Amino acid sequence: MEIGIVGLPNVGKSTIFNALTSGNAAASNYPFTTIEPNVGVVAVPDPRLARLTELVKPKKTVPTSCRFVDIAGLVKGASQGEGLGNKFLANIREVDAILHMVRLFQDPDVVHTMGGVDYRRDIEVIETELMLADLDSLTKQYDKVTAKARSGDKASKEALVVLDILKNGLEAGKPARALGLEPEVLKNFFLLTTQPVLYVGNTDENPDPAILADFQAFAKERGSESVVICGKLESEIAQLSGEDREIFMKDLGMEQSGLEKVVVAAYKTLGLCSFLTSGVQEVRAWTIPIGAKAPQAAGVIHTDFEKGFIKADIYAFTDIDTHKSEAALREKGLIRSEGKEYVVKDGDVCHFKFNV
Repeated sequence: MEIGIVGLPNVGKSTIFNALTSGNAAASNYPFTTIEPNVGVVAVPDPRLARLTELVKPKKTVPTSCRFVDIAGLVKGASQGEGLGNKFLANIREVDAILHMVRLFQDPDVVHTMGGVDYRRDIEVIETELMLADLDSLTKQYDKVTAKARSGDKASKEALVVLDILKNGLEAGKPARALGLEPEVLKNFFLLTTQPVLYVGNTDENPDPAILADFQAFAKERGSESVVICGKLESEIAQLSGEDREIFMKDLGMEQSGLEKVVVAAYKTLGLCSFLTSGVQEVRAWTIPIGAKAPQAAGVIHTDFEKGFIKADIYAFTDIDTHKSEAALREKGLIRSEGKEYVVKDGDVCHFKFNV
């Protein structure tokens, strides 16, 4: 899972990136401090993994991971090459989802490139630039496909129908993902606005509840998840570990860190869940699309597992959490044998059996 962090300059993207990844991306009061995209790989927080490790005592524990890409701040006119323009639009094409960072905090010491703080305007600027870039791409595709369609090519005629829908929708100010087309169809056109978006509001330590409520309602209207975090506090949390971190968060009344909130929302945005594998050698978490069947889940571990899939012995994490061991689960008949049509659920602990 790779998530690209986008937003206008000076909205706190690099600060949040550093807090999420404990990285060292530049964070300064200047537009375009980020020039090359910074990449950070973080372990996905999952308390079930720690509990399973406690019960099984494996030689190692491996969490699943998420890649965050801190993409340089876009500006009005980026689709026409303004600022650092097209280079960073290309970076956006490569991610699975967009984390759209918006500024909710007031700070006279941190300049806003467009004047005062207005998250709705800021979002519109970024999304308009992405749609303009998509329209430019579609125009080029349209010309090529039209020529082939005139020659009678059936696939090109079908593609032309979709291109018309996309072009009309984008010209009306709607991103490609909001036009009701199947994801598999959209993949063929390589557009920026097909990626799902998670809105993250960067606020101060004492945010205005009315602004937060308005921001969350705005994201919901667009069919997107939203998270509100304080970049300054998250930066301080990122510097702590163990008991100090727990005490600091407890004093602040925080049940989850910003990373945990963002990852949970990102999983929901992308339609993902996690299953676990357990043994004395290794306890591990794996990421799969919601709705994946047992052979596809096995294939995440190794393609041979999917090809030679026979069955899977599966139990729920909640059951081993309660009964403490697989032996106890067998006695109570809580380990099931499932076949190729079984849909793996979040928190399933799976043992796959396959032919080599």
